[in-house]
Amino acid sequence: MGMTHFVNPKDISKPVHQRIREMTGGGVDYSIECAGNVEVLREAFLSTHDGWGKTVVVGIYPTPKMLPLHPMELFDGRSISGTIFGDFKGKSQLPELAKACMNGVVNLDGFITHELPFEKINEAFELLGDGKALRCLLHV
Repeated sequence: MGMTHFVNPKDISKPVHQRIREMTGGGVDYSIECAGNVEVLREAFLSTHDGWGKTVVVGIYPTPKMLPLHPMELFDGRSISGTIFGDFKGKSQLPELAKACMNGVVNLDGFITHELPFEKINEAFELLGDGKALRCLLHV
């Protein structure tokens, strides 16, 4: 399991989903979109196999946008679902995660890439939005 081929959209004259469907004899079983780009989402969805293909959207899009799919494209058996935080269940799993963090089992400090005073909250949002920070810690 894993990636066996790479398709560079700049190297082909047709849409990526058409090339992938040709390469796989009808489409892939699973596609994952994690770039936060609705055009990539559409290509990922159309790259899946009719009848059983599944597309998973991972993460949050920077701004709310409508899915670029026509309802009829769902009637051929393909499906689309989404996940955030790896399907983490906050209500039931958060207490155990908090205990693991307090006991040093899980180290969250490595995820903090920037520390700023609260007055620079706008700068923190810019860093996050530009992809230059993973997590910003604001000091009050």
